Amino acid sequence: MKKITFYFVTILSSFNMLLAQTAPKNTAVEIEKIVSGIQLPSIPNYKVDVTRLGAKGDSVTNCKAAFDKAMKACFKKQGGTIIVPKGVYTINGPIHFVSNVRLHLEAGAKIRFGSNPKDYPLVLTSWEGTMLYNYSPLIYGNNVENVAITGKGIIDGEAKNTWIKWKPLEEKDKQLSRDMNHRNVPVKERVFGDGHFLRPQLIQFVNSKNILIEDVKIEDSPFWCVHLLKSRSITLRGLKYDAQNNNNDGVDPEYSSDILIEKVQFDNGDDNVAIKAGRDDEGRSNAHSPSENIVIRNCEFKGLHAVVIGSEMSAGVRNVFVDNCKARGYLKRGIYIKTNSDRGGYVKDLYFSNIALGKVEDCIYMTANYHGEGSGLYPSKISDISISNVSCEAASNAAIIIEGFPEQKVENVVLDRITVNSAKNAMTLINTKNISVNEIVIGDKIGVPSSVK
Repeated sequence: MKKITFYFVTILSSFNMLLAQTAPKNTAVEIEKIVSGIQLPSIPNYKVDVTRLGAKGDSVTNCKAAFDKAMKACFKKQGGTIIVPKGVYTINGPIHFVSNVRLHLEAGAKIRFGSNPKDYPLVLTSWEGTMLYNYSPLIYGNNVENVAITGKGIIDGEAKNTWIKWKPLEEKDKQLSRDMNHRNVPVKERVFGDGHFLRPQLIQFVNSKNILIEDVKIEDSPFWCVHLLKSRSITLRGLKYDAQNNNNDGVDPEYSSDILIEKVQFDNGDDNVAIKAGRDDEGRSNAHSPSENIVIRNCEFKGLHAVVIGSEMSAGVRNVFVDNCKARGYLKRGIYIKTNSDRGGYVKDLYFSNIALGKVEDCIYMTANYHGEGSGLYPSKISDISISNVSCEAASNAAIIIEGFPEQKVENVVLDRITVNSAKNAMTLINTKNISVNEIVIGDKIGVPSSVK
């Protein structure tokens, strides 16, 4: 195994021959091409106020029936807007979307979900990359189109004292789901729920398109906050997060495409954005459905990791653009690409530009050996990545780590204009090929050599 480790303080070198083949001719044009192809939902003019159907914003009354009536009223009108006025609305059970509906939370409105598992029917979902039947996400839509969640209100999963207690109990069910994946057990037989401990997501859309989630604040999710599964043409903008529970990822696209994530203020107990594409055998069998054409721009990161690819990415992830984003608090890792030798698939055509990070453990981390897991039978391919104009205040561990496998090297990576003011370790490259670096400064920038005295 060839291992190259750089421990020096300053790196100033130029190897630009790969720049043209790795970076698109015009990143702005490529981004605009994706954004212009995303369709916003078209919602009919009909409106219904949940308080006129019996909902009370007193934080005590169960408003489940009123919200169900509002959704049915919109269905009968071929769509419309459900208005939630100021108040705290307790809902013991999920909101299930139909097509052509907007859920609009006015300023001062909060939807607070109950946490009795018996109130949540089993639905088709995915749990850490494996399709199965589990408790319904708190807001859920399957095979819907033209749907929106908007307004200045709050969606509260109320999980910190309830669902989160399942975290220590989930290991057996997590392993069972993965075993079903590896044995290709039919999805209809992968039934969890009563007697099992897999927490539901807060918001999930499956097999859906033309989705808008805008301006609302998301709090206290049982599991992942916004899970976009096998869906496309999605816009997430102006969101705010305060979700500090275990596994409270902000946004998880999985087998999904044509997505814009912009002007989001993340504050999560886990990854801010984690792009997925299925796990292991099941993911590889869905190679026709990679996660692709994703734009993340003008966002503020705070939480565990800023932008993550993987580790469940077996169907492939490609054509991702992250531009003009910054940290507003500590992050364990800024840019994090992770997979292992059980995943297979690929990660390619990723473009990170104009990113300002604060204090981190690691600034840029790419690994094909995540947690040292994997049988070695299905190493993933990581290639064709451009990272430019990235700054970081301090890395308590490493500025840059890139780690491939001897038989499947990480290749065609451009690192251009990367500045890390201080780092315990500068750069480690293991099993890589065609790594181009230009204007890399780790520590104090050294220019004129000292003279002999």
